[in-house]
Amino acid sequence: MAEQHAAVIGSGFGGLAAAIRLQARGISTTLFEARDLPGGRAYTFSEGGHVFDMGPTLVTAPQCLEELFALAGARLHERVELLPLDPFYRLQWEDGTHFEAFADPEQLAQEIERIAPGDGPGYARFARYSEAVYREGYENLAGAPFVTLASMLRSLPKLVGLRAERSVYGAVRRHVRSDKLRQALSFHPLFVGGDPFATSAIYALINHLERTHGVWFVRGGTHALVRAMVALFEELGGELRLSCPVHSARLDGRHHCLTHAGGEQRFDLVVSNADVMHTYSRLYGQLPRGRRMARRLARSRWSMGLFVLYFGTDRLYRDQVRHHTILFGPRYRELVREIFNGHHLPDDFSLYLHAPTVTDPQLAPPGGDTFYALSPVPHLGNADIDWDRVGAEYAERILAYLEAHAMPGLRAHVTVKRWMTPRDFERELGAFHGNGFSLAPVLWQSAYLRPHNRDRHIPGLYLVGAGTHPGAGMPGVINSAKAAMTLVDEDFPR
Repeated sequence: MAEQHAAVIGSGFGGLAAAIRLQARGISTTLFEARDLPGGRAYTFSEGGHVFDMGPTLVTAPQCLEELFALAGARLHERVELLPLDPFYRLQWEDGTHFEAFADPEQLAQEIERIAPGDGPGYARFARYSEAVYREGYENLAGAPFVTLASMLRSLPKLVGLRAERSVYGAVRRHVRSDKLRQALSFHPLFVGGDPFATSAIYALINHLERTHGVWFVRGGTHALVRAMVALFEELGGELRLSCPVHSARLDGRHHCLTHAGGEQRFDLVVSNADVMHTYSRLYGQLPRGRRMARRLARSRWSMGLFVLYFGTDRLYRDQVRHHTILFGPRYRELVREIFNGHHLPDDFSLYLHAPTVTDPQLAPPGGDTFYALSPVPHLGNADIDWDRVGAEYAERILAYLEAHAMPGLRAHVTVKRWMTPRDFERELGAFHGNGFSLAPVLWQSAYLRPHNRDRHIPGLYLVGAGTHPGAGMPGVINSAKAAMTLVDEDFPR
């Protein structure tokens, strides 16, 4: 049998996982990356001795990475060092209340009783519900492809039984009374681009996922994991081409002809880790299927945009913040509504502050700390904000807020500062509307109702990443590669 050749477009975690699986399976694989470094959203840069991860900042469900490395004959923990975080994160409100999400159940119970007296039994009920949706939504469904309606219908009774049509916030509200505890248990969908008041209650599984498998940070930063995956792929014989964007794709019989920076090449199959709208509208836009899918996707609901501020300081703040800190602003439901449905930039914000030097001091020069602050904002399709004009002002507002609520004297000690806006996500990552996490994880855009891991109308085209099943987040995109490779095995028998 002639050797099979595959192309993987995009070297985000989904693309890297797919490339490793393909190469380990004996399919000669070329991985195309438009930027000068691998990683996609998990890009990195250094300035003034500060090392910044630009995208994902934590690892949950490390077993999906362990499985990936093992099938390639390697051990994850011999390639990267995962550092456990405890507490997982700190939540704090403007009235001075704070909540530490401890890994230890007894410490967590004490925290719940401290900020929400009497809600302990309700939390225990929610934890049991979270475990139930984890068993069905993650263990049974996350790595399985949904390419037929029958596959969806088989899962429907259990999803109905778990009341998956409710929102995450709705599920939480049934169990606890405290407004702050409701916020603490419902904000997780924002980590995967979801509105807590609209995202399916299936995503309540994140609570159990964290409790069961922990929250981890990669020594050296998330990009150290990217580099380890690239090294594994290349050891298997794969080829990585950086600064080599794929411009278009066409079909020649059952072969895919890709036009890229180096010319045109033919492949037996293509796995796209590009933005799903970019895949159909730009790469395969000359095909009727590509145009139809692009029209459908244009009508879909997309995740919010992100404003991410990267900054370094010449003094230490690591004793005043946690590795992960969520700062809730004065509004919750109303702010979330404006982020996902509003047409203007909200006047207030809630922030996620990442302080990696709390865990790994080598990511900053001596005497300094490294941070990024993330603010969810409307995507460009809802609010066409002139980010080139307002970006600098918005960055200063974030620094002022952090100075007032968490880091005294901050602005006088910032030595490095850069930011990324939804417009940058659009320009640099090809993200439709500058989205942060691809399609929103609402029920009518999940499983079979999401773009499939295999396109049934374009033979040999497979999708991985946040825009296909099971969705965004590191476990999601790693499992999307597992689901896609199940289908490759069907179409290209060993």
